[in-house]
Amino acid sequence: MGKVVLVTGVARQLGGRFVRRIQREPEVDRVIGVDAVPPEHHLGGAEFLRADIRHPAIARVLAEHAVDTVVHMDVNGTPLGKSGSRATVKETNVIGTMQLLGACQKTPSVRRLVVKSSTNVYGSAPRDPAIFTESTPPKSLPSGGFAKDAVEVEGYVRGFARRRPDVAVCVLRFANILGPCADSPLAEYFSLPVLPTVLGFDPRLQFVHEDDAIEVLRIAAGEPRRGTLNSGTFNVAGDGVLLLSQAARRLGRPTLPFFLPTVTWVGSALRSVGVLDFSPEQIRLLTHGRVVQTAQMRETLGFHPRYTTAEAFADFARSRGTGLLPPETLARTVDRIAAVLPAGRGQN
Repeated sequence: MGKVVLVTGVARQLGGRFVRRIQREPEVDRVIGVDAVPPEHHLGGAEFLRADIRHPAIARVLAEHAVDTVVHMDVNGTPLGKSGSRATVKETNVIGTMQLLGACQKTPSVRRLVVKSSTNVYGSAPRDPAIFTESTPPKSLPSGGFAKDAVEVEGYVRGFARRRPDVAVCVLRFANILGPCADSPLAEYFSLPVLPTVLGFDPRLQFVHEDDAIEVLRIAAGEPRRGTLNSGTFNVAGDGVLLLSQAARRLGRPTLPFFLPTVTWVGSALRSVGVLDFSPEQIRLLTHGRVVQTAQMRETLGFHPRYTTAEAFADFARSRGTGLLPPETLARTVDRIAAVLPAGRGQN
């Protein structure tokens, strides 16, 4: 008998792609996709079960199908579709994770748990370290939004790992996932014709390509290769960083700097009219940035991303088309302005 893998959150594009990929693994016998709503994309040969992980019935699903590997991807920052709400997302993230972990605890067949988390757990603050490692505590814990959900989710996962030491647990803290199919708040922000920014700040950002996200999830869900260990907590990001100003130039989109209080007001206005989920945590990211170290991802997990941060962003930019200003023209204009400024001007 091969592995029986259960994947949550398969109605989203990333979850659907992972389900289709994991089916090709020779040691996998069955894949069961679970979500509260039917997916609009196909799941290959996987079985789909319409089930809400917020309800105790998920325990029956695990037991009836003798699931041995659970990949929990239903931890997200935005609602699925236009009719979703932030309250539903929070309940799924927190209450859903609690129910799922309780079900895993009671199911003897479960031997491996993979949880999709986020580097949002580190927050974004003015006195943050230059680089976060997996053991670096945040300077200030996130007070709300998806970042707080992710912190709570990881707390429940650590509790589960103590209660079921026989289960291999892997937590993947993803940087912002980008690619042609990206549907995150940051992808929506970069799709705006003009990018609102915080005056006086040019944050460092990291990205991971969606193809790399699928591959690292595959590695985490399988048996560890020789010389690697796929249990523990790992930061996942492409090599290098991009400044927000560089990202804007590569998109060909002009920036519109505001003082921080104004950006907060603009974010609230955009969120209230449904144009963009411009949350306070995203504003903090676009003010202070965030960079994580990925040595453990490479040396322990044995995963080497195909795409750098810049390459992941370039692939995303190609899928969004040319902005108001051609990138080459915008870059030349910025270079000319920099050339006529006195030395030291224009730098933070």
